[in-house]
Amino acid sequence: MLGGPGSGKGTQLKRLCSRMGIPGISVGEILRQAIVSDTFLGKKAKPYVEHGELVPDELMIQLMRLRLLQEDTQNGWIMEGYPRTAFQAEELDFVLEDFGQRLDTAIYLQLDEAVMAERSIERSRHDDTLEIIQRRLELFRERTIPVLAYYEPRQKLLRVNGNQPPDAVEAEIRQQLSDFS
Repeated sequence: MLGGPGSGKGTQLKRLCSRMGIPGISVGEILRQAIVSDTFLGKKAKPYVEHGELVPDELMIQLMRLRLLQEDTQNGWIMEGYPRTAFQAEELDFVLEDFGQRLDTAIYLQLDEAVMAERSIERSRHDDTLEIIQRRLELFRERTIPVLAYYEPRQKLLRVNGNQPPDAVEAEIRQQLSDFS
C-alpha cells in the first residue's frame, strides 16, 4: 500500500487485513516499536524519524527482512509505507524471492498534497509537526513517486482515488483487486 503522509494507508491496511484475515505490516509502527524498544536498528533509525527524513535504504531493508521472517507472514500480508524508494522496491523483490514469496500488487492511494497535509495535521501525532509534514511531502515527491514507475511497467500497480470516505476507498480497492486477478 503506497501513498503520501495522511493518504489513508494505515486505515485501509487495518480494514483490508481484517477482512482478508492476514497480517498488516505498518512501516511506521515497525520504526516506532524499534525506537521505543531501543533496539540496535531503532537507535540507528531514531534521528531520521525525529527529523522527518527517510530512514536509509539499507536500514529499512534490514527491518523489513526481520519482519517478513516472522511466522505470521507465511500465508500472505499487506504492507503499508514500504517501499519508499525504487531501490527498496527492487530489494523487496529480492528479499521475497529469498523467502519463496512475491509481491502481487502495489496499491497507490492517490491524494492531493494539500489534503495529505491537512489529514496529517488532524491526526496529531507527536511527530506530525507542520515542518516535518512538509518535509515528508517533499520526500514523497522526490523518492516515493519513482516507486510507481517501478511497479507500473511490471503491471503490478493499482491506482485508487484516496480522496473518498474510507468505505468508498476500501470498496474501490476490493473492486480493482478482483478485476486485477
